[in-house]
Amino acid sequence: MPPIVVAALYKFVTLDDFEALREPLRQTMLDSDVKGTLLLAKEGINGTVAGSREGIDALLTWLTADPRLADIDHKESYCDETPFYRTKVKLKKEIVTLGVPDIDPNDTVGTYVEPENWNAIIADPEVLVIDTRNDYEVAIGSFERAIDPKTTTFREFPEYVREHYDPEKHKKVAMFCTGGIRCEKASSFMLKEGFDEVYHLKGGVLNYLEKVPEEQSLWKGECFVFDNRVTVRHDLSKGEFEQCHACRMPISADDMQSSAYEPGISCPHCIDSLPEKTRAAARERQRQIDLAKQRGEPHPLGRDTRKMKK
Repeated sequence: MPPIVVAALYKFVTLDDFEALREPLRQTMLDSDVKGTLLLAKEGINGTVAGSREGIDALLTWLTADPRLADIDHKESYCDETPFYRTKVKLKKEIVTLGVPDIDPNDTVGTYVEPENWNAIIADPEVLVIDTRNDYEVAIGSFERAIDPKTTTFREFPEYVREHYDPEKHKKVAMFCTGGIRCEKASSFMLKEGFDEVYHLKGGVLNYLEKVPEEQSLWKGECFVFDNRVTVRHDLSKGEFEQCHACRMPISADDMQSSAYEPGISCPHCIDSLPEKTRAAARERQRQIDLAKQRGEPHPLGRDTRKMKK
């Protein structure tokens, strides 16, 4: 069987008619047997989808027929099994949620750095290197010298920056994220906050892993991805981490040896935090997953219970 194509794509562009685009886009995905989730907002489009080579090409042809999306950023990797089970197009206020009004990368954005030039940027001791991803992503892998803000959501990033950094002292800032979208918006925010030289990795970590040979790489560890592969290695093949279907956190081989780990029910990250009602739902979901596997059917995905811990 040909490999499944996984395409991560986004573009910041003003889409005044984004609501009207939802159904035609969803129908195109269904007609092309493309699964995954795309987000639409006035500020642009974002998401990760998967399908056959023909299906992904058909979707890209539909998207790029719109002049506003003709140069949409997209990166591809491959896997043996579909990483998604549903086709969704969602309408949002932001395609990546920062929660700060009037931050528009279509208006103000930092300097894009090609992957081939990224090593030189982050090796400069005068450059402040910030990983804009969430704490559980950073724990799996990051760049040398990168600072972990220890944020659990992107909404926490503005407060972190305001508390820790001063535009008068930190003259050069370089940021990165998984696919380029989060750090692009973060660069717009940093410029609005008064920082002078703001750089961000074009296409994010995934683009870097694709373009920079492993022997020259400053990346350490694996890279978390938002699909059923969980993580990818430097060659973009599926990594060693799995995912807890109770809390959606990535789990290592050591985590799975823990007494706190029960497939689909709990792991060391959530054993003490999920309420019993949520855990009961997880048990039922795992039962349905096991039944689906026995029948050879696609199994249902779990809810993101990280949002339910509080």
